[in-house]
Amino acid sequence: MKHDTIERSIPLMVILTLVLISIGGIVEIVPLFFIKSTIEKVEGMRPYTPLELVGRDIYIREGCYNCHSQMIRPFRDEAERYGHYSLAAESMYDHPFQWGSKRTGPDLARIGGKYSNMWHQAHMQHPQSVVPESVMPSYPWLKKSPLKYEDIEKRMQVLAMVGVPYSAEQIANAKKDLQAQASASSDASGLSQRYGNKVPKDDFDGQPDQISELDALLAYLQMLGTLVDFSSYQAQAR
Repeated sequence: MKHDTIERSIPLMVILTLVLISIGGIVEIVPLFFIKSTIEKVEGMRPYTPLELVGRDIYIREGCYNCHSQMIRPFRDEAERYGHYSLAAESMYDHPFQWGSKRTGPDLARIGGKYSNMWHQAHMQHPQSVVPESVMPSYPWLKKSPLKYEDIEKRMQVLAMVGVPYSAEQIANAKKDLQAQASASSDASGLSQRYGNKVPKDDFDGQPDQISELDALLAYLQMLGTLVDFSSYQAQAR
């Protein structure tokens, strides 16, 4: 009878709906005032290198997020297939994040180091040559297109304005670090000093005579999921 009364009275239903929404909002919001941060600090996290940053822009430009997510949910089947569940800290420097909600292809949160650069080259040139059942289209132009990075310093400066901790030294050496990471023979001591020893450095596209868009994209893919040492990681108690 009481439920029937509520359904027949629009003002009463509106009032009760607002009360329930308010209670739910309070339950979700109030706990945030009692924790120092919603993102725990995780050892190993760093901003993207200039080459990885441009590669990420290419990843977004080509719409890779439409078929690939970068968020492993905390469920057993997810962890067994893809690896450790994703941490909020792994996306703390993403603007925007690439969590996604659709998986036509596999999740890429842990793709870094899983396959060789040669595998990725073949995969981008003709996906079915390495994954016969794949429905992914080919991206042959990435290897042919010279990488444009004249504005890399400005990109990093803008990101620094929204909280990405790029230092003045990192921004000043952006072009030099980008070129060093895309070469197998260059001196990368400065790059390692500014971004750490886990930076993947190679002639990613197999073309030592030029830096292509494929170089940047593969540099980005090869670092995904490699920054955190999950063999020693322990979640912080709240």
